[in-house]
Amino acid sequence: MVSSSRGTVIEGIGDDLVYAGSALFGGTFVLIATIVYWTKMRHQNYEIHPDSQASVLDARERLSQHSMAADPERRTFRGSDIMCPICLGERQLSVETNCGHIFCGQCITTYWQHGNWLGAVRCPICRQEVSILLHNFSDLETNNQSEEKIGIIHLIAMYNRRFSGRPVPLVDQLRDLPTLLRHLLAEFFSLHGLVLMFRIRLIVCCIMAFIYIVSPLDIIPESAFGILGLLDDVFVMVLLAVYASVLYRRYVADQAMDDD
Repeated sequence: MVSSSRGTVIEGIGDDLVYAGSALFGGTFVLIATIVYWTKMRHQNYEIHPDSQASVLDARERLSQHSMAADPERRTFRGSDIMCPICLGERQLSVETNCGHIFCGQCITTYWQHGNWLGAVRCPICRQEVSILLHNFSDLETNNQSEEKIGIIHLIAMYNRRFSGRPVPLVDQLRDLPTLLRHLLAEFFSLHGLVLMFRIRLIVCCIMAFIYIVSPLDIIPESAFGILGLLDDVFVMVLLAVYASVLYRRYVADQAMDDD
């Protein structure tokens, strides 16, 4: 009979550690998927926060003449997933905030320029501070190099250069994880995504975290503390996610500096 300490699944690693690591990764995946789903469902509410209504009305007035002149036939999509909560029209050149809300690029930049120009704005929907703006263009918009798009990209870079490099509280970092990790993964596997050294750093961090999780040398060993021993592994996974989001914030800030 083979000893469980030697391992029958992976040679040299006990089966209990392999099963615990597999359960941890499965549980982490389910947790992240649940957070992403919950965040998506929470963001279906397009109601403007009462504290932002005055600023949003001002932004709508400033946008109305420009929008009608550019597209007189522009329709509104009240209650639709493609509606911009500021202009109440179909989103164009969409931009996503760190809290996961999506607006027209022109709308959110106008909201910033004619509001708190010297400081970071708060999301018109949830009032969380907007520390980073992320492109959410459609495929057609990505391949289209219009003057409006170039201007919006410049304003987004200006905003990120000013505010994405500022210290962010840990609570806000945890709240921003679903949005930032989703954009990080999308860029990580894209052809023209993150630079090579950035990818290597993330891969090395993931490998080191995996080695720690499957290693029998834990801060809280599973063999001695049972299910409580998984807490340090969960803590390591959360720290890895937060570290990846911090790296991505810095990457976006550096890109904004290069684009200026």
